[in-house]
Amino acid sequence: MSEDGTTEFPDDAVAFVQAYIEQEHGYLSWLGTQVNEISPGRVVMTIPYDEKLTNTTSPPTVHGGIAATLIDTAGGVAQRTMLGDPLNGGVATVNLNVNYLRRAAGDLRATAEVVRAGGTIGVSTITVVSRPPKHVREDEEAFERWEGTADEEAVATGQGAYRLFRD
Repeated sequence: MSEDGTTEFPDDAVAFVQAYIEQEHGYLSWLGTQVNEISPGRVVMTIPYDEKLTNTTSPPTVHGGIAATLIDTAGGVAQRTMLGDPLNGGVATVNLNVNYLRRAAGDLRATAEVVRAGGTIGVSTITVVSRPPKHVREDEEAFERWEGTADEEAVATGQGAYRLFRD
């Protein structure tokens, strides 16, 4: 337990999740998915921009399915942090909602937070940020309402419900 009273996610569990997603999971590894941060109830994950993941538009934009994959995965991993034994328990998606806000033309970074982790069902909310195509910059007032920086804006938000398998 840390000084502020919160429980930390075990280092061996962090290493396990990172190795599994980044090196062993066929699809997520192929996408180049990276686990950037893990703490109880919160996960940050990234999929780097790659032309193979884009639509055939000019300029190329990241396919929405990549953002949906990141939303689903980050939300589920965030739920896993709430299990008593995150290495032996399990999580399965039962419902996924994705709202696309704008096109993405850079790395995708998802921040997932657990809303609730009940006995058998958990809910996470997720925001994905990226760099929009240069010619698609929306008005500054709208930009201020969403998570982001001067170079990134929210491109998708989502909510996932997950079946929790506790050991």
